[in-house]
Amino acid sequence: MNTFSDPDSVAKYAEAPPRLVPGFHDLQRMAALLLAENTEADAQILVLGAGGGLELKVFAEWNPDWAFIGVDPSAEMLDLAKKTVGPEAARMRFHKGYIDSAPLGPYDAATCILTLHFIPEDERLRTLVELRKRLKPGAALIVAHHSFPQAKEEKSKWLARYAAFAISNGVPAKNAEKAANAIGNQLPALSPKQDEALLRRAGFSNVSLFYAGLTFRGWIAFNS
Repeated sequence: MNTFSDPDSVAKYAEAPPRLVPGFHDLQRMAALLLAENTEADAQILVLGAGGGLELKVFAEWNPDWAFIGVDPSAEMLDLAKKTVGPEAARMRFHKGYIDSAPLGPYDAATCILTLHFIPEDERLRTLVELRKRLKPGAALIVAHHSFPQAKEEKSKWLARYAAFAISNGVPAKNAEKAANAIGNQLPALSPKQDEALLRRAGFSNVSLFYAGLTFRGWIAFNS
């Protein structure tokens, strides 16, 4: 069963990111700050990978005039998002599916946080292209996900650091090491250099790193 459709995993979803992602809450706040810096007060914002609703809640609290469309393929995760955001759901629309079936907008900005590392490189490029199609000229895209060196020795070192961070936050060592192995062997993660190149190939410009936390990186880029 897919983790994002398993009821127990969905119910516990909010517990995991702060224990696994360095500076998770600050990452969300930084994303909100960058959105505010690059949009009008009444912006329409597309959130890809919105299931769970964690960033939607932060963004909605940051600016009471923003409106959102949250896109996610998991109905269970979208249901959780609606519960997470509570009454703020009144200014949100939710779309079950992938980016290629999402409304075209155009939107004033978009985010994709902790999602792209699940998508193989070719499909990731197509996803970024579809995101760009839905943005106004000059609009910002904010992404953050696993992105670390892919050479064998460096990769092993960074994954060990990921596991050590999780263990320091109370994750059992066996679970942390299993997760690190799964990331290394099953996740189609790219290196930071590859990720930046992919954003540019999709048509984005002014790609800038704003976040780095062990195996995670975050960038802001613009629809040129």
